[in-house]
This record gives sequence, structure tokens and C-alpha cells, in this order.
Amino acid sequence: MNAPAIMSEPILKVEHLSMKFGGLVAIGDLSFEARRGEITALIGPNGAGKTTVFNCITGFYKPTEGMITLTRSTGTQFLLERLPDYQITARASVARTFQNIRLFSGMTLLENLLVAQHNKLMLASGYTVLGLLGFSTYRKASAEATDLARHWLEKADLIDRADDPAGDLPYGAQRRLEIARAMCTGPELLCLDEPAAGLNPRESLALNTLLNDIKDTTGTSILLIEHDMSVVMQISDHIVVLEYGRKISDGDPASVRNDPRVIAAYLGVDDEEVTDVLTEVGSEQIVEELDAEPDRAHGPSDSASMMAGPVSDTVGHSDPAGETVKVSPGASKAAQVDRREKSGRKKSEGDA
Repeated sequence: MNAPAIMSEPILKVEHLSMKFGGLVAIGDLSFEARRGEITALIGPNGAGKTTVFNCITGFYKPTEGMITLTRSTGTQFLLERLPDYQITARASVARTFQNIRLFSGMTLLENLLVAQHNKLMLASGYTVLGLLGFSTYRKASAEATDLARHWLEKADLIDRADDPAGDLPYGAQRRLEIARAMCTGPELLCLDEPAAGLNPRESLALNTLLNDIKDTTGTSILLIEHDMSVVMQISDHIVVLEYGRKISDGDPASVRNDPRVIAAYLGVDDEEVTDVLTEVGSEQIVEELDAEPDRAHGPSDSASMMAGPVSDTVGHSDPAGETVKVSPGASKAAQVDRREKSGRKKSEGDA
């Protein structure tokens, strides 16, 4: 495979992903792609399954069904669902941050970023022997690791506090430090779980600047979960929307922002209330779309994985006999919009 063909390949391809916990279907037949060199956002209401998807991609969970394919810039492909979690970082070059900050608070900022390069430094030290003897190969690797750490502290606007304990940083600065630490591993795919959570507008702006700089200068692709729509809409190239573990929209920020299914899912209103609410907020264009033909390019697929079988409702549980009990069909607000559109088309055809 030549270089142009590799660069046109999506870096991450999720196909028919399902994750079940006993009888609970947290993710049902999910498929989407993250394009190389872009920022892809995974959004949805609380409990939509976003973090579960991240946990499947990064190896914390092994999915019940489906494939997760990562293609590196060399053309090498990895099926992430088959790799141990540590190899997803080491071989597939995937790094991740979490909803809750996981810094070494007693270490300095510089030390936190050196820890991220532990494997490289240990190899150069011959697993302590060459380092203790002061061999030049270890001194060179140590100097390079320090330079890389300082580089990312500068990018995160934290270089002036390099020798301060990480626990002394304000919350927004700790978020940026976590991202800088992840970048010290040299990832091709950076997965960020709610990086803007708890940030004020000024800190959100600093985060946006850092993420755009990573995308523009390193070529690292970013996949993020985020609830802050000001962050999502400003920096994302591609957005995937989940509701109850199913994809309800997939496209660029403009198409997702104007998708009635997304609005209904976020507002949490019943089908008959959707038009009223949208009228109140003055979105005439979206109100008109409620009566139009649904956009199949940005909606969920009608078919399911041959392995998984059709999944009519995503959330369910098992009774003691092992039977799966589905949730009420009215639980999905996005599905209500789809049913309303179908009913409107049938009525129009009958009148014709």
C-alpha cells in the first residue's frame, strides 16, 4: 500500500460493535470511522454508551461482537479487540485520558511527562544497568526524553511550572498536563474522555488551542467524548451521536447540529413536543426538516450485523430465566422522530 492510499484510509474503523453486560446491551451494532488527521467527537446524552465505546477501543473491555481496526501510518493494521490493553498503546500507538484526572500529584510536571516515556528510557538503560554505569546511549535517551517533555509543557503553556508538583496546578492546567503526558508517548490516535469537563470558558479556549495545535502540527488523530457543545462544534471535523448505545447521527458539525433526531435526544422531549420546543427556540429550518425525508447518510443504518442479528431496542435486561426484556419503544427520543417522519410520509401518500 503506497503512502497516499494509507493517508486516505480512516485511522480507526468500528464495525458492528456490540457490548453486553449480562442481559444489558450497552452498545448495539455500532459502526463509524475516525478519519486520519481529524478530530472526531463522540457525543450523546448521559448513559448513551460513549465511555463504553472508548473502553472497547482502548482494551479495558473486550467487546461482545464486532471489529475495531486501527491502521497506522506505516499501513500496518491492528484488530484492537484482539490485543491485550498494553499492546494497544505499545504496538497500535493509541493513547488515552480519562474522565477523572489521573496524574501523579506528588511528582513535578516534568516528572509526570518523563514517566510517560518510561519504556523508552528503560530500554536505553538496559533495564537500569547501562543507566547506573552512565553509558552514553542512556544519557542521550534521557536528554531526548527531557527535551520532549519540555516541548509538550511549552505547547500546554505550562513550562514555567515544570518543577512544581502536579497537584498544585489549577484544574484546567491539570487537564492540559494529562494531554501533554499522553502526547509524550507519540500516539497516532489520541482518545480523550471529556477533556473539557469542569473547565471555565478561558480554560476551554486554552484546551481548544492545544487540541488544534496537536492536529495541525503532529498529524495525530483525535477521538474525543465531550458534553461541552461549544468545544465540540468549534474544533470537531466529524461528529458521531449516540443514544442508548445506538448511532442516531453521523456527519460534520453543521449537519449534526441541525439533525432533528439529535435535538430530540438531547432535549429529551416526547415526539409531539419536539415541534413545539423547536418553534419556541426559533429554529424554523429544523421544524421543516421534521416533516421531510430523513437523511439516510447521517442516520443509523437499518441493517444490523449478521453476527449480532437485528437489535430493535438497545437497552434491556435479563430475567432469571435468561430472557432479554426490551425497554419501552418510546425510550428513544430520536426513534420517535423517525416514527413521526414515517407516519407523515404514509399520510401524504394516502392523501395523494
